[in-house]
Amino acid sequence: MTPSGEFNTVSPQDEFELSLKPLWMRAQVGDNAAYRDALSKIAQRLRRFYSRRLQTLPDEVEDLVQETLLALHMQRGTYDERLPVSSWVFAIARHKLVDLWRRRGRRDNLNYSLDDLTEDQHPTTQEELPSKRDLGVLLEQLPESQKQAIVLTKIEGLSLIEASERSGVSVAALKVQVHRGLKQLAALVRSEA
Repeated sequence: MTPSGEFNTVSPQDEFELSLKPLWMRAQVGDNAAYRDALSKIAQRLRRFYSRRLQTLPDEVEDLVQETLLALHMQRGTYDERLPVSSWVFAIARHKLVDLWRRRGRRDNLNYSLDDLTEDQHPTTQEELPSKRDLGVLLEQLPESQKQAIVLTKIEGLSLIEASERSGVSVAALKVQVHRGLKQLAALVRSEA
């Protein structure tokens, strides 16, 4: 009931949409604070959504939340403002859930307990790749400007405009730094192979 004694007829899903849509619409026109707030609201809702569906796989929940947030970020240009934001979010979330089940189904069917194997049946392991292949080690070999450009755009997933605002470097310069940095990373990886 509302304070005036009336029954509240707005469902939790409607309340979520009513609070999310204005944030998302502001985010779509470049409001970074609204975007962070929208993603925070979405993340909370996704955790509940996935937790109910992955009760036997609780360790997968946070990974799936992050995968979904990344997909939302990457696909935010596909959102049709005539539709509820929550419908679009949960359509993507359901796709991510199905992808997880497919991956797990394939992988789980191939897994067997190593405890059930005799010593001579244990699989052989290959040597680990040299530590220079580690992305962090490779990034440290780049000039700071290239490293920062790659971290902001490729690892943190910021748009060029967002990365430009954060770093104080022009979009054009960022593009050049990312291109040169990726080219140098590829050369470093090839030289280690």
